[in-house]
Parts: sequence; structure tokens; C-alpha cells
Amino acid sequence: MDDQYQQWLWEKSAQHCVKNLIKNDFDAHFVPDARTATAQILEMVAPYESFGFGGSSTLRGLGVIDALQAQGKTIYDHWQAGLSPQQDRAIRLAQGRCDCFFCSANAIAASGEIVNVDGIGNRTNAMTFGTAKVVIAAGMNKVTPDLESALKRVRNVAAPMRARSLNMQTPCAESGRCSDCSAPQRICRITAILHRRPMLTDISVFLIGQPLGF
Repeated sequence: MDDQYQQWLWEKSAQHCVKNLIKNDFDAHFVPDARTATAQILEMVAPYESFGFGGSSTLRGLGVIDALQAQGKTIYDHWQAGLSPQQDRAIRLAQGRCDCFFCSANAIAASGEIVNVDGIGNRTNAMTFGTAKVVIAAGMNKVTPDLESALKRVRNVAAPMRARSLNMQTPCAESGRCSDCSAPQRICRITAILHRRPMLTDISVFLIGQPLGF
């Protein structure tokens, strides 16, 4: 019964968010669940041949990588096991020049802004310029009322959980709160806020009515 009301609330929030994302020139959609998202995303990207993936637990959970690999598409994924530093760097560079780049978001403001924070910058680079198409998929747990709350979510929700998941030696991975640290393994080094769709990049946003990712 509680799930029913949570879904209702997410749908209402998503309607507002999608409206403002479209106002900001993004192609935006709300879908009720991961299965529907995967089907619609794969249909949308069918014309493309090469795909880059940011370090997104959400996209991996949707099964998009496996589906595209099964179709024989070219995949640039730096989460492959056994990569040398040189191979890792080459893949990250290729992600910004492929046909289509996939990522999630650390937070999406219902007012229409998309926020991502990176430690290296391959994701924030690829999602703003270089690829013909960008697809951003995010669970409704990442939607916040406004830009200020989106930035707070990144600092005190997304970053600590991501650092913890990567076994990073950072204060937030222990305390669960941002201390604006100077740790060598700090993952919050670049903040990208998409206030509007970048002029030369086609971006589609899928809001999914489930809690997904960090």
C-alpha cells in the first residue's frame, strides 16, 4: 500500500520535473519502471553503433550494456576488468567521441537542472560536448525540488555512498557527510550543472519511477 502512494508522489514530481526539463530544451520522459526504461532507451539508440558508458550503477542495473554488446555494438566501458592505465585513459577519451554516451545523474532538480560531480571528468566532458547523442537515466530518488537541494544531495547523499561503494579513503566514506576534504582519493573535483541543453548536444533524460543508483 505504501508503494502505491510513493509511486503516485513520484509521478506527480516527475510531471513537474519533465515539464521544466523540456522547457530547458532537454528531451525528457518519465517511465514507471526499469524494464520500460530499458526497452525505450534501446529503441531510441538503435541507429547508433558506438557507445560510451560513464561509471553508472543505474545503467548497468538496467542491462543496457549487455543488450548492446549482444547486438554487436562497439562499447567503451572503463569498468572492464584488467585494463592497464593506458587502456583506461584511451577508453575514457573515446567515450567523448563515440556516437552515443550513457550516464546517470547525481541529482536532477525538479526546476530543470541536471547536476553531476566527477573526480576525473570523462563523464562531465562527454555529456556536454563531443557525442551526437547523450542518454541520462536516473531513478526518482535522485530528483530534488530545486538546484540548491540538488547540490546538497550530491554532497551528502550521492558522494558518500559512491565513495563508500568504491572503497575510497575519504572522510565521507566513513562519516556519511561531506566535509569538503582534501583527501587524495576525493571524488568530488568537478561540478557540472546543465542549466540548459548544450547547444550542440542532443540529450534525452529518462526519469524512472524506482529508486536506482546512488
